Amino acid sequence: MPSMTRRDFLKLASGSLAAWTVAPPTPSLLPRLAFVDSESGPAGDVLVVVFQRGGLDGLNAVVPFGEAAYFQSRPTLAVAEPSGSDPDKGIDLDGFFGLHPALAPLKGPWEAGDLAIAHAVGSPDPTHSHFDAMDFMERGTPGEKQIPTGWLARHLQSAAWENDSPLRAVGFGSMLQSSLRGPVPATALKSIADFHLGGRSDVRELEVFQASLAGMYALDPALNPAADLTMRTADTLGRIIAEAYTPAGGAQYPDTEFGRSLQQVAQLIKAGVGLEIAAVDIGGWDTHAAQGGLEGAMPALLAEFAAGLGAFYTDLGVLMARITVVSMSEFGRRLAENGSQGTDHGHGGVMFALGGGINGGKVYTDWPGLAPEQLYGPGDLSITTDFRDVLGEIVQQRLKNPEIETVFPGYVDWKFRGLAG
Repeated sequence: MPSMTRRDFLKLASGSLAAWTVAPPTPSLLPRLAFVDSESGPAGDVLVVVFQRGGLDGLNAVVPFGEAAYFQSRPTLAVAEPSGSDPDKGIDLDGFFGLHPALAPLKGPWEAGDLAIAHAVGSPDPTHSHFDAMDFMERGTPGEKQIPTGWLARHLQSAAWENDSPLRAVGFGSMLQSSLRGPVPATALKSIADFHLGGRSDVRELEVFQASLAGMYALDPALNPAADLTMRTADTLGRIIAEAYTPAGGAQYPDTEFGRSLQQVAQLIKAGVGLEIAAVDIGGWDTHAAQGGLEGAMPALLAEFAAGLGAFYTDLGVLMARITVVSMSEFGRRLAENGSQGTDHGHGGVMFALGGGINGGKVYTDWPGLAPEQLYGPGDLSITTDFRDVLGEIVQQRLKNPEIETVFPGYVDWKFRGLAG
């Protein structure tokens, strides 16, 4: 095996760690490490959480065309009422709600009963701050910042089964999502293909890097837990990238960070590496100006979102029976468009749930209405479904974890909608 200097090692290590990081548990939390039985595996689904960062305009994504106030409040942004198969008009869902035309790839899963929508949903906290709203939702504790862990981390911690996979929980991006921060280790991964050696694929270099890493950790026994997790992650990902990946069913993911992340989630699922939770972000939804009705910034984002989920659904095929995808955004947008042909920070929004165990083909809502007296605060869609009701139902019904009070501490007013079978 070729030799490696300390300088070479540090250079390679810095390149690797720039592309992927492992968040190991602290020594005081090591007893909470869980291990999965290779025969039975987790009791429930693999969960993929998509966070639409910036504040998705749910009123233009899932259009309440049955309300005249929607069109009156949005003279330039409103999506026209469905009319046959006209591609420039909404896609009828139930005679009252319609999909934005850019979300057309989701019509197939909807008709198959695998896509459900929750409308007038969100966090009850009144903040219009992106940072605070995202933080509250990722913690699963609206208005409360004293609990340091995320809701996904608490699910993993409270699950009855055991799992020692280094890829049990993966967050795609440069930083681990707050929802995954907690006592059970999770991996922040930019790219499977680029995780090793700054993007180099020479197997011999990878072996040298791993040997050097093992030697470094051997000098300090206190680092053994982190070393073990890091080494096993490197080894597992190394085996995955050794095989080329071709999506099934002719699925074509968008050539974007979001699309590539979803493709890699699919790759990890098919590789059988013990993945239970994946967190994926798609940003850019803060559409204060030039939002666009049928064309523009938001329609382009909706097209990317739908193309990614549609490709994932096609790629996984029958495996979707044990996979659930749920989307969330920190808040919705105001009903009335502003003078810049955009929409300002609002309150109620939309969540999508996709999977074989989802009771789809339905918009789940207690619709509050869009008349002035029915709006919240300065003119926002009111919230009639707490986001924790959607997530809690998925945790209990699809992830088979009954400890929803632990996952969402302090919440007691549960109102499940029946969207998760």
